[in-house]
Order: sequence, then C-alpha cells, then structure tokens
Amino acid sequence: MKKIAVLVLLLTSKTMIAQVIDVQGHRGCRGLMPENTIPAFLKALDLGVTTIELDVVVSKDGKIVVSHDPYLNPDICLSPDGEEIGDKGDFNLYNMTYDEILRCDCGSKGNPKFEEQGKQTLSKPLLSDVIKKVEWHIKSYTQYEVDYNIEIKSTQSGDNVYHPTPAIFSELVYELIDKYIPIERIIIQSFDFRVLKYWHKMHPQVRLAALVDNQKSIQTNLANLGFKPNVYSCYYPLLDEGKVRYLQKNGMKVIPWTVNDTTIMNELVRWGVNGIITDYPDRAQELGYISTKRDEK
Repeated sequence: MKKIAVLVLLLTSKTMIAQVIDVQGHRGCRGLMPENTIPAFLKALDLGVTTIELDVVVSKDGKIVVSHDPYLNPDICLSPDGEEIGDKGDFNLYNMTYDEILRCDCGSKGNPKFEEQGKQTLSKPLLSDVIKKVEWHIKSYTQYEVDYNIEIKSTQSGDNVYHPTPAIFSELVYELIDKYIPIERIIIQSFDFRVLKYWHKMHPQVRLAALVDNQKSIQTNLANLGFKPNVYSCYYPLLDEGKVRYLQKNGMKVIPWTVNDTTIMNELVRWGVNGIITDYPDRAQELGYISTKRDEK
C-alpha cells in the first residue's frame, strides 16, 4: 500500500527545501461537505489528505457515532421527524438509539458559516461504517493509506449525561478500532486530559494528541497532563515560532487547528509545524502542500 507525500517547499536563502507535513481534513472537509459524514471523508481522500480527522460520541445503545456534538446541533440538523430543532438540549445523542439518530438529517441545511459547503441529505454515520467506506475508497481509488485522528468528545461535567466515563468511553472506541485497522494508523486526541491519561496507561502503543485551547503555558499544560504526548495540537493563534521549536525539541509534533486562511497556512509552515488541521484541504492542495507524488509507505 502506498502513502501520499505532502510536500511543502520552503525558501531559505536561495535554497529550496522539501519538507513533509501532515494535512488533516477537519471533520472530513467541513468547508466543502457536511461535517463528519462519509461523503466528506471520501472528498478529503480525493483531495489528498494524509489524515482523516473526526469526532466520536456514544449513543444510548452503546454505538460509536461520528459527531462533533453530543446532541443534534440545531444549526445543521433536523429532528427525526424532519422538523427544525429549537435548542441543542432537545436531542441528547446519549439518550437516543442509533436507529433514532440515523433518521436525523444533518446535511441538507448546510452550515451558515461555510458558504462553499455542498448540501446533501445525510445522517451521522457509525465509526465502523466510516472506516469501512474509507478503506474501500483507498483500495478502489486513491491507493494510499491514511491515518485516523479520532477525537473523543468528553468533559467531566458531561460524564453519564452526554457520554460514559472516560474509561468506558475509551474502551468502546478501542475495541471497535482494533477490529478494523492497525493501531499504528490511529491517533487519539482529546481536550479531556483524563481520556489521554487513560490511554497512556492502558494502551501505551496508541499515539496521543493533546488538544489545547487555553492560555496556559505549554509547561503548565504538560504538567497537568503528566506526560509528553506524541502531538501537541493547539488552536493556531496560541503558537509562535519559538513555541514550535520548543515543542519539537522536546519530542512532540506540532499540529495546530483549525487553519483555513492561506496566509496563516504559509506562516505556520514557515515556522516548521508538522502538520495542519483544516476545513479546506483544497486550499492546502492549491498552495502545493499536497502533492500528487506517492511514496512507498
């Protein structure tokens, strides 16, 4: 199996240097297709992403569902009866069976924040179905393997309200992915450091990404986590060139989110980030950060 190379050309003095980075399609490619849907992931593959980025929640009947929110978001979803949703608290996915969730359209409304996003009648898929479709698409069309960056959507206040506790949630995810794809192609990410601590202890072979959106120092965040993750994945405005170098010097990759502006993409790449998470993989492609060259994995 082949893996695509993502090449970034950096000008240093008069020398052209090729650098490999990881372009991750955020929620598939949210800027172009309804988020966290199978068509979005397949579109991202066709654009050449090296990693599929997605979020997972848990249904009432214990199914792992691909969804950013643990409820039906009224901005992008309709109710099981096809009606508008009044409030985000009206449909808690943890209180709904997957059969009920499957009846909800989360694609035809589009997303008011993303004008380029195509509209389709689509439901929230199971993680198992996403993996099956992605792997089939790889074998049938794109012919290069990608990694899966899976965010476990968990908060302490949400325990047993919107999701199970970290240990139960994590084991549900681990048991599922272990059936379908090699662990070396998996990254688990979370803002909830309890989740990362659990995986670090119970499944140390799995790569972990610490999601960060706070103003605390890198040192404080790492002290709170208690170990160095494989990836430090923060909101891009929290970075500067010195922080990128510090993190990499200390053995971590730096993959900021969510980078949609091409000028900012260029600046981050100049700083030497290992990758970017973006709603618009096509913009990264247009900048030449995704190449058509394929190297042996």
